[in-house]
Amino acid sequence: MSEVSVADAVADLKAINEAERQGSPFLVLRSPDGRQHVRTLPTQPAKLTVGRRAEADVALSWDPEVSRLHALLEHVGDDWVVVDDGLSRNGSFLDGTKVIGRRRLSDACRLVFGETVVIFRDPADSHSQTTASLPISAATIPVTPMQRKVLVELCRPVNESAFATPATNKEIAEAVHLSVDAVKAHLRSLFERFGLEELPQNQKRGRLAATALVAGLVTPRDF
Repeated sequence: MSEVSVADAVADLKAINEAERQGSPFLVLRSPDGRQHVRTLPTQPAKLTVGRRAEADVALSWDPEVSRLHALLEHVGDDWVVVDDGLSRNGSFLDGTKVIGRRRLSDACRLVFGETVVIFRDPADSHSQTTASLPISAATIPVTPMQRKVLVELCRPVNESAFATPATNKEIAEAVHLSVDAVKAHLRSLFERFGLEELPQNQKRGRLAATALVAGLVTPRDF
């Protein structure tokens, strides 16, 4: 799978932040083609179906491991719960634990239906922040001077074209006079600081570059 462009990563981040500003709970998932899907959860109907059928409220038609009617998402008072009473063949999982009956959802929890990962977001829960969210300001995530140099070189190709992919490890190493292994170590540390370590490998660099640019950690003046 090819690496996502910074422009795509920026668009994904902005879509999530726009959903956060609206204030309603929403879901974030990706289809096999790499496209991000953001689905705002309505207050009505109070019960949504999750399944492989195209007519499901949350349709995961691409995933053969998802049952035609796999699970339910139910609005109960101010909360959302996931319900799996044996509807699915392969089960539903919440933060790594199989769902038996009903489980309350909390902001940034990780649902898995078949092989599809779905992140539940509730902007009203101000005590948590997902890895997909943009930093409030550049000061929220401190970086060392060398890490900042690595970030600048990572983003340099995007200064010429927003649809370019970030610089390679070799290109960064040559620009900042480090070994490739040292650059890899700095990037691993940055992925952890920005909460990106669990993203697919082909998305990490684009998401890191997009976050650095949108948050103002790297600006046109740096080039």
